[in-house]
Amino acid sequence: MMISRRNFLQISSAAIAMSAVSKTSLAAIPEIVSIDKADTQPLLIPSTGRSYQPVTTLNGWSLPWRMNAGVKEFHLVAEPVKREMAPGMIANLWGYNGQSPGPTIEVVEGDRVRIFVTNRLPEVTSVHWHGQRLPNGMDGVSGLTQPPIEPGKTYVYEFEAKRAGTFMYHPHADEMTQMAMGMMGFWITHPKTPATMKVDRDFVFLLNSYDIDPGSYTPRTNTMTEFNLWTFNSRVFPGIAPFVAKKGDKVRIRVGNLTMTNHPIHLHGHEFEVTGTDGGWVPKTARWPEVTTDIAVGQMRAIEFIADAPGDWAFHCHKSHHTMNAMGHTVPNMIGVNQDGIAEQFSKLVPDYMSMGETGMAEMSDMAEMMPLPENTLPMMTGKGQFGAINMGGMFTLLKVRDNIVQNSNADPGHYQQPKGSQAYELAENLALPAATHEPQAKTSQSSIEFDVRKPEHKGMEH
Repeated sequence: MMISRRNFLQISSAAIAMSAVSKTSLAAIPEIVSIDKADTQPLLIPSTGRSYQPVTTLNGWSLPWRMNAGVKEFHLVAEPVKREMAPGMIANLWGYNGQSPGPTIEVVEGDRVRIFVTNRLPEVTSVHWHGQRLPNGMDGVSGLTQPPIEPGKTYVYEFEAKRAGTFMYHPHADEMTQMAMGMMGFWITHPKTPATMKVDRDFVFLLNSYDIDPGSYTPRTNTMTEFNLWTFNSRVFPGIAPFVAKKGDKVRIRVGNLTMTNHPIHLHGHEFEVTGTDGGWVPKTARWPEVTTDIAVGQMRAIEFIADAPGDWAFHCHKSHHTMNAMGHTVPNMIGVNQDGIAEQFSKLVPDYMSMGETGMAEMSDMAEMMPLPENTLPMMTGKGQFGAINMGGMFTLLKVRDNIVQNSNADPGHYQQPKGSQAYELAENLALPAATHEPQAKTSQSSIEFDVRKPEHKGMEH
């Protein structure tokens, strides 16, 4: 398992030993496992405890545990972290065990779970186990069900994972600040019987949002609606890893929404069924087909489909301003405005000035190459495909379906090589349209309508 281990216990041993809810000694606390890489890590195959089919956390990883007298023990550390949102931009966030979002916790229905939570933040915190059935005192609402976890202290949560499903964890202490800084994580409770709801590939990620000014590193935490970075697991395109599947695989994608708005998540090239929520699995007779499912704030959705169409298929939020990065949210609409004179005047004052937006904003895809950007800032639209700029950012990634994908591997197979004759092409004026295979006809009660295929007239078409 490619996970680095760093023992932070020496820094705060005295504080941890004085944990407010546990009389165990420091030596009895599970080792802290941390990772700061933004790549999707290999599956965590269970070597102790009951067997289950592990999930793949997009641009993330699952937290190892230890077994202690039949109890599955984890150690979460709430701490400041640095997160690469995409190559070229680092954000100062808060998270768990070196990352934001924190590591995914995977358990099995019926497991007795004990989670040690150490606070390395500059303020109090707590952890709420979103969607879990548990004793009231373990629900993690500071001031209501427990005292807040003071900086340097460790609290212990212990409960039974009573039902299989898709859940989250996040603070319920200064929630506005801490969630705006990236404190959240995924929780999967697998069914007792591994064959239940079995799929070939099971992906998880959280939707989160940030307000980070161009040129800066730290989010504005008081923002309510004007976020400028919309992310999958605190990553924006092209930094978001693709979903990789072998042709014919049954694929599940689980999504949790901890932003401040809803997200219509759309998949190209396939239909899927909504099979689960954070309330449980949807009975087979109640599932419905979609190509887009809307996920409201605080909700989780599981979708499933057969990856039967080879190719590189887009997967994204269908709110268009959620598929751009920070540079695009305050740019005025300059379509149709002749800026020749303005550009000439401004260039005398600002040598690097260049006008843009006169014909649309697709040129922003090449912004980094066309003009200097502020430090630690991504272009509005980024990402290159085999045919040029993809003109996307934010909540956008790819489903890559191939014939030759190795089981349990998430290695990127590269660009899809489209079969000959299966790609859209430019029609030149001197190119005849393919002959129709039959005479198109349409009849009404009044008369017949004749269809006439004529050569389109395109003035100024380039040959």
